[in-house]
This record gives sequence, structure tokens and C-alpha cells, in this order.
Amino acid sequence: MSSPTPVPPLSLPGPLVTVEWLAEHLGHPDLVVLDASVGAARGAGTAIAGARVFDIDGAMSDHDDPRPHTMPGIEQFVRGIRALGVNDRSTVVVYDAAGIYSSARAWWMLRAMGFDRAAVLDGGLPAWTAAGHPCGPFGQEPPAEGDFTARPRTGLLVGIDTVREALADEDSAVLDARSRGRYAGTEAEPRPGLRGGHMPGAVNLPFTELQNGGRMLPADDLRSAFAAAAGGRERLVFSCGSGVTACVLALGAELAGYRDLTVYDGSWSEWGLPSGPPVVTGAEPGKE
Repeated sequence: MSSPTPVPPLSLPGPLVTVEWLAEHLGHPDLVVLDASVGAARGAGTAIAGARVFDIDGAMSDHDDPRPHTMPGIEQFVRGIRALGVNDRSTVVVYDAAGIYSSARAWWMLRAMGFDRAAVLDGGLPAWTAAGHPCGPFGQEPPAEGDFTARPRTGLLVGIDTVREALADEDSAVLDARSRGRYAGTEAEPRPGLRGGHMPGAVNLPFTELQNGGRMLPADDLRSAFAAAAGGRERLVFSCGSGVTACVLALGAELAGYRDLTVYDGSWSEWGLPSGPPVVTGAEPGKE
């Protein structure tokens, strides 16, 4: 009796996949779909049928750290990912209910742990439903525990000292993904107790300006946006409010062809503290 023909591994077209690609491959045995929605969106109950919850507000953050959404330690991350049924052979597609917001954070965390078989769903759940694809409940039964192996990469998620060095480095650009009002200090921070404004020397590139209708801009447009913001510098460090939307910039820069990319994990939740480093206010010239 002959052995069954093994199913070939599922290859991703890149770090971003379309709803058409996901619909075509949804039944593949190696595919794991993760919902990385945060806040009220995560509790809405609508999901791509069978998706599993990558809980950035919960198990997939370090709650011993006072800063929100901090990357958990290796052991905690591995436990959480294995509990989602992710294997070293798996191909992971991450989405969120806002379009592309927190899904990029999950993708970047997987990258930081050495796992490259992951992509973000372009347009997220809104694009999925707009295309007429079915929704349903999250996976009801706990999946079989995966065999995910962490192979941590240094430098993808960094602390405040690395950001200070980047701000002083003429070959590096620190890009702030927050809104222009928060960057300028004219819009209140959503987290109480934080100062308004931005890091001296940081450049504002709101993550929303890399998207159109919740989908990422074409690669050429992304490259133009980063070239204008970074002024030709190729080493890019990203910051935001709590390390979530900074990862949207990381995704956009990856799609644009940049390779020396870093996310400041503490972001403004750390820098903006009353005891934090110097802060400046006001818009960039020409951005008022």
C-alpha cells in the first residue's frame, strides 16, 4: 500500500497577502489564520471562520512591564504561539478588524522571534467581508499544540538607548507613526500622564498615510513616502504610541525595499513619561 502524497509547503508571495490569496488557500493544512485585533474591535465577535486569537492585549504582551503592549519574554511568547497551534512548518496570516493596524505588530513579533513564514492580510477583516468572503466564529476547539521554535533576532525590537543613538546618528532616521497632532503636541495623548510632542530629531510619518482604505499603498508610493521622510537614510527606526502602529511603518518599509529596520518597543508610552527624555512640540516645517 503506497503512502499518501505529502502536501507541499505553502509559500507566501511576500509579507502582505490579498483576500483572494487567503480565500484560495484557506483550507491548506499548514495555514494558521490569526486575529490580532486589539481593544473593542477584538470583542466584536466577527472573525474569519476558524481564526485563532493572537491576543496583544492579553497573553502576547508582557504584563509585568508597566508599558502597554511590550514584547513578552521568549518562553512566554513560545508558549503563546504553540498554544495557537503554530508549527515551524506553518504558514501564518495575521489580520485585524481595523484594516491594517495591530496585525502588523503580530507579524513583526513573529519576525523578531525568527519566524518568516508570516504575512499580513491586506485590508484586514473589512476587506475580507467587502469581498463577500464568509465570516464565522473563532476556532471553537483548542488546536493541537504546535512545535514553534524561537530563533530570536536582535535589533528588531529595541529599547530607549538604541533610539537615543539613532537620533544622534546621521545615517539613521527615527520615524514617528502617530498622528500629526500628537506629534506636534496639539492633540492630547490617549494615555493619561504622558507629555505631548515628539523626540527631538524624529520625523513624523503617520501610519495612516501609508494606506488607502485600509490597504497598503503600492510599493512605489511607499518608497516615495519613506524617501521623503527619511531623506535618503536607509537605517530606519520606528516609534508610535505603544509599539503597535510603528510596526505598520515596518511593514511599509519592508514592502518598499528597506531592510535595516527597527521598532522601538516602549515608544511614546516610555519616552513621553514625565520622567522621560527631552520632548519638543510643533509641526515639521511644511506639515502644519
